[in-house]
Amino acid sequence: RIAWMKTAASTRSWMDLSRVGIYGGSAGGQNAMAAMLHHGDFYKVAVATSGNHDNAVNLAMWAEHYHGDISAEGMQAISNSPLAANLTGKLLLIHGELDDNAHPYMTLRLADALIKEDKDFDLIMIPGAEHALIGRQHYFLRRTWDYFVRHLHGTEPPSYRLSPLPLPGVFSD
Repeated sequence: RIAWMKTAASTRSWMDLSRVGIYGGSAGGQNAMAAMLHHGDFYKVAVATSGNHDNAVNLAMWAEHYHGDISAEGMQAISNSPLAANLTGKLLLIHGELDDNAHPYMTLRLADALIKEDKDFDLIMIPGAEHALIGRQHYFLRRTWDYFVRHLHGTEPPSYRLSPLPLPGVFSD
Protein backbone atom coordinates (compact mmCIF):
# COMPACT_ATOMS: atom_id res chain seq x y z
CA ARG A 1 0.00 0.00 0.00
CA ILE A 2 2.78 2.40 0.86
CA ALA A 3 4.57 1.87 -2.47
CA TRP A 4 1.28 2.34 -4.33
CA MET A 5 0.51 5.60 -2.47
CA LYS A 6 4.00 6.95 -3.09
CA THR A 7 3.70 6.14 -6.79
CA ALA A 8 0.25 7.71 -6.98
CA ALA A 9 1.47 10.82 -5.13
CA SER A 10 4.29 11.28 -7.64
CA THR A 11 1.70 12.25 -10.28
CA ARG A 12 -0.94 13.81 -8.00
CA SER A 13 0.30 16.97 -6.34
CA TRP A 14 -2.82 17.16 -4.17
CA MET A 15 -1.86 13.99 -2.25
CA ASP A 16 -0.20 14.79 1.07
CA LEU A 17 1.76 11.79 2.27
CA SER A 18 2.56 13.49 5.55
CA ARG A 19 -1.09 12.99 6.54
CA VAL A 20 -2.00 9.36 5.84
CA GLY A 21 -4.55 7.47 7.90
CA ILE A 22 -5.74 3.90 7.77
CA TYR A 23 -8.98 2.23 8.79
CA GLY A 24 -10.05 -1.40 9.02
CA GLY A 25 -12.65 -3.62 10.62
CA SER A 26 -12.31 -7.22 11.81
CA ALA A 27 -9.10 -8.65 10.29
CA GLY A 28 -8.79 -5.23 8.64
CA GLY A 29 -8.85 -3.70 12.13
CA GLN A 30 -5.98 -5.98 13.09
CA ASN A 31 -4.19 -4.94 9.88
CA ALA A 32 -4.80 -1.21 10.39
CA MET A 33 -3.27 -1.51 13.84
CA ALA A 34 -0.38 -3.57 12.48
CA ALA A 35 0.24 -0.87 9.86
CA MET A 36 0.69 1.67 12.66
CA LEU A 37 2.98 -0.65 14.61
CA HIS A 38 5.16 -1.66 11.64
CA HIS A 39 4.99 1.55 9.57
CA GLY A 40 4.32 4.37 12.03
CA ASP A 41 6.70 6.57 10.06
CA PHE A 42 4.15 6.53 7.20
CA TYR A 43 0.72 6.08 8.81
CA LYS A 44 -0.11 8.91 11.21
CA VAL A 45 -3.63 7.91 12.30
CA ALA A 46 -5.46 4.59 12.55
CA VAL A 47 -8.97 3.55 13.45
CA ALA A 48 -9.19 -0.16 14.18
CA THR A 49 -12.67 -1.61 14.60
CA SER A 50 -13.51 -5.09 15.91
CA GLY A 51 -9.94 -6.25 15.45
CA ASN A 52 -8.48 -9.65 16.33
CA HIS A 53 -5.37 -8.02 17.79
CA ASP A 54 -4.10 -10.87 19.92
CA ASN A 55 -3.90 -14.11 17.99
CA ALA A 56 -2.57 -15.98 21.01
CA VAL A 57 -6.23 -16.07 22.12
CA ASN A 58 -7.87 -16.11 18.68
CA LEU A 59 -9.17 -19.13 16.79
CA ALA A 60 -6.24 -21.32 15.73
CA MET A 61 -7.81 -21.84 12.31
CA TRP A 62 -7.48 -18.12 11.53
CA ALA A 63 -3.73 -18.18 12.00
CA GLU A 64 -3.42 -21.52 10.26
CA HIS A 65 -5.47 -20.44 7.26
CA TYR A 66 -3.97 -16.97 6.77
CA HIS A 67 -0.48 -17.34 8.22
CA GLY A 68 0.26 -21.06 8.09
CA ASP A 69 1.93 -21.25 11.48
CA ILE A 70 -0.14 -22.10 14.57
CA SER A 71 2.80 -22.46 16.93
CA ALA A 72 2.99 -20.06 19.88
CA GLU A 73 5.67 -18.11 18.00
CA GLY A 74 3.54 -18.01 14.84
CA MET A 75 0.55 -16.68 16.76
CA GLN A 76 2.72 -13.99 18.35
CA ALA A 77 4.13 -13.02 14.96
CA ILE A 78 0.68 -11.96 13.74
CA SER A 79 -0.42 -10.33 17.01
CA ASN A 80 -0.41 -6.62 17.73
CA SER A 81 -0.15 -6.71 21.52
CA PRO A 82 3.54 -7.74 21.66
CA LEU A 83 4.39 -4.72 19.48
CA ALA A 84 2.58 -2.10 21.57
CA ALA A 85 5.83 -0.25 22.28
CA ASN A 86 6.09 0.60 18.56
CA LEU A 87 2.95 2.79 18.51
CA THR A 88 3.42 6.32 17.27
CA GLY A 89 0.67 8.56 15.96
CA LYS A 90 -2.99 8.66 16.86
CA LEU A 91 -5.03 5.52 17.44
CA LEU A 92 -8.73 4.93 17.96
CA LEU A 93 -9.86 1.43 18.91
CA ILE A 94 -13.58 0.64 18.56
CA HIS A 95 -15.22 -2.63 19.58
CA GLY A 96 -18.74 -3.89 20.15
CA GLU A 97 -19.50 -5.23 23.60
CA LEU A 98 -21.29 -8.33 22.26
CA ASP A 99 -18.85 -9.26 19.49
CA ASP A 100 -18.74 -13.05 19.32
CA ASN A 101 -16.36 -13.18 16.36
CA ALA A 102 -13.35 -11.06 17.34
CA HIS A 103 -14.01 -11.01 21.06
CA PRO A 104 -13.70 -7.65 22.83
CA TYR A 105 -11.02 -9.04 25.12
CA MET A 106 -8.62 -8.99 22.17
CA THR A 107 -8.96 -5.21 21.96
CA LEU A 108 -8.81 -4.94 25.76
CA ARG A 109 -5.62 -7.02 25.84
CA LEU A 110 -4.15 -4.65 23.25
CA ALA A 111 -5.29 -1.66 25.32
CA ASP A 112 -3.60 -3.20 28.36
CA ALA A 113 -0.36 -3.68 26.41
CA LEU A 114 -0.52 -0.05 25.22
CA ILE A 115 -1.11 1.16 28.78
CA LYS A 116 1.86 -0.89 30.03
CA GLU A 117 3.97 0.90 27.39
CA ASP A 118 2.49 4.28 28.45
CA LYS A 119 1.11 4.90 24.95
CA ASP A 120 -1.73 7.34 24.29
CA PHE A 121 -4.76 6.03 22.43
CA ASP A 122 -8.53 6.32 22.40
CA LEU A 123 -10.97 3.47 23.01
CA ILE A 124 -14.71 3.23 22.39
CA MET A 125 -16.65 0.17 23.54
CA ILE A 126 -20.12 0.22 22.01
CA PRO A 127 -22.75 -1.33 24.32
CA GLY A 128 -25.09 -3.85 22.76
CA ALA A 129 -23.13 -3.98 19.48
CA GLU A 130 -21.83 -7.14 17.82
CA HIS A 131 -19.00 -7.69 15.33
CA ALA A 132 -20.36 -5.57 12.47
CA LEU A 133 -21.76 -2.97 14.88
CA ILE A 134 -25.17 -3.32 13.21
CA GLY A 135 -27.58 -0.79 14.59
CA ARG A 136 -24.68 1.35 15.81
CA GLN A 137 -22.89 1.94 12.50
CA HIS A 138 -23.98 5.57 12.36
CA TYR A 139 -22.12 6.22 15.61
CA PHE A 140 -18.85 4.46 14.79
CA LEU A 141 -18.80 5.99 11.28
CA ARG A 142 -19.23 9.51 12.65
CA ARG A 143 -16.56 8.93 15.30
CA THR A 144 -14.19 7.46 12.69
CA TRP A 145 -14.65 10.35 10.26
CA ASP A 146 -14.28 12.90 13.05
CA TYR A 147 -11.09 11.23 14.27
CA PHE A 148 -9.49 11.54 10.85
CA VAL A 149 -10.63 15.18 10.48
CA ARG A 150 -9.19 16.10 13.87
CA HIS A 151 -5.89 14.29 13.52
CA LEU A 152 -5.15 14.48 9.79
CA HIS A 153 -6.82 17.73 8.79
CA GLY A 154 -6.13 19.43 12.12
CA THR A 155 -9.58 20.97 12.50
CA GLU A 156 -12.69 20.34 14.55
CA PRO A 157 -15.34 18.58 12.48
CA PRO A 158 -18.67 20.33 12.06
CA SER A 159 -21.56 19.27 14.24
CA TYR A 160 -23.70 16.70 12.48
CA ARG A 161 -25.62 13.54 13.19
CA LEU A 162 -25.90 10.43 11.06
CA SER A 163 -29.17 8.54 11.24
CA PRO A 164 -29.13 4.85 12.07
CA LEU A 165 -30.03 2.52 9.26
CA PRO A 166 -33.58 1.21 9.68
CA LEU A 167 -33.20 -2.41 10.70
CA PRO A 168 -36.52 -3.98 11.71
CA GLY A 169 -36.28 -5.86 14.97
CA VAL A 170 -32.70 -4.77 15.68
CA PHE A 171 -32.05 -2.17 18.36
CA SER A 172 -35.51 -0.69 18.17
CA ASP A 173 -34.71 1.80 20.94
